[in-house]
Amino acid sequence: MIIFRIPLSVGGRVLLAGLLLVAIQALVAAEQKIGSFDGVKRTTHPAWFKESFLDFEEDIAEAAAQGKRLVLYFYQDGCPYCSALIQHNFGQRDIVQTTQAYFDLVTLNMWGDREVVQVGGQSFTEKTLAQALKVQFTPTLFFFNEAGRVVLRVNGYYPPDVFRGALEYAHTHSDQSGSFNEFIASRSGSSAESGTLHSEVFFVPPPFDLSARDGRPLAVFFEQSRCLECDTFHRKVLVQPIVRSQIEKMTALQLDLWSDTPIVTPDGRSTTAREWAAELGVGFAPTVVLFDALGEEVVRLEAVFRTFHTQGIFRYVLERAYEQQPSFQRYLSVHADHLREQGYDVNIWSYDRPVSRDGIAIVPD
Repeated sequence: MIIFRIPLSVGGRVLLAGLLLVAIQALVAAEQKIGSFDGVKRTTHPAWFKESFLDFEEDIAEAAAQGKRLVLYFYQDGCPYCSALIQHNFGQRDIVQTTQAYFDLVTLNMWGDREVVQVGGQSFTEKTLAQALKVQFTPTLFFFNEAGRVVLRVNGYYPPDVFRGALEYAHTHSDQSGSFNEFIASRSGSSAESGTLHSEVFFVPPPFDLSARDGRPLAVFFEQSRCLECDTFHRKVLVQPIVRSQIEKMTALQLDLWSDTPIVTPDGRSTTAREWAAELGVGFAPTVVLFDALGEEVVRLEAVFRTFHTQGIFRYVLERAYEQQPSFQRYLSVHADHLREQGYDVNIWSYDRPVSRDGIAIVPD
C-alpha cells in the first residue's frame, strides 16, 4: 500500500485540525443521540434517589439492614415515559413516601458507561448490563428482595394507580403465591373502566390454533374487562390509522387473560388463555406479545405506550429489524430520525400521528 504524504502549510494544518474537530464532535453527538428523544427535556431525578457505588450485592444488603428492598431503574435522557414516571408518579406525595419508606432506588442509564457490579459478582457497564437483562423500554424497573431475587420487573411506564400496586406488591406480596397481575386484579376497580373487552375488526375469531402458520407474524393481545388502561389503549392508540395499518399486516387475536378459552400455542401445545398468560408471565393488562412467522416470541408491549412507540414496535417485528438490530430503542431512534429528515414532526408523547411541517399527517405504508 502506498501512502501519499502531502506537505501542508500552517493554514492547511489549521484547516485539517478544524475538520477533524468537527468530525469528532459529530461522532460524539451521534453516540449521545442514541436512545435520546428530540424535543423532550432531560429528566432530572429527585435528590432522594440513592447514591450508589453500583455494587448491587452491597446495595441489597444495605437496603435489607434498613428493612427496605433495592430497585434498579433504567432510564434514558429525554425519555417522555421516564419524565412521566418522575413528574406524574413521583409527583404524588403518597408514592414518594411509600418508595422512601420501603425501597432504595438506584438509577442506571440504559446507554451509560459507568462500571457496575451485578448480583453474583459479574462486572458490567450500565449499557452492557441493560443488554444482558434485555431492557427494551424505559423506564424499566427491577425490584429485588433481600436474597437478591427479582420479585417484580416493570417494563415501561405504569400510571400512578398501577404503580402504587407495583410498590405494594413488591414490598408485601411478592414472596407469596400469586402473580402481580392477579394481585392487581384483586384490587377494586374504577367505575370509569369498561366491563367488557373491546372488539376490533383485525382480531381473528376462535378457534385459536396458533401452531398453524400463515407466513405472517402473530400479535396476541392479552386483556381483561374493567381495565382502564385497556380502554385507553383501544380508544386513543388503536384507533390511529398508522397503528392499525401495521396490525392489519399480522395475524392478531385477543384473549381474556382470565378465561378458559382453548388455545393451541405456537409450539403446538393445548392449553387455555389463563394458563398460557401465566406461563408467559403476563403481568399487566393490556399486554401484546409479538411472535415471528415461526412462532418465536420477539418482543412484547406490556405497559402504557402512545402512538409512536406502539406503531414502532409492530413495524420492528414486521420489518424483521430485530434480526439486525436487537435493541428496539436503537431501531426506534433511527426510525424517528428518518421521519424527521422527511419533514415530519414526531411528537413521541402524543396520541396523534406524526405530521409534516405543513400539517399533513403521515400516510401509513
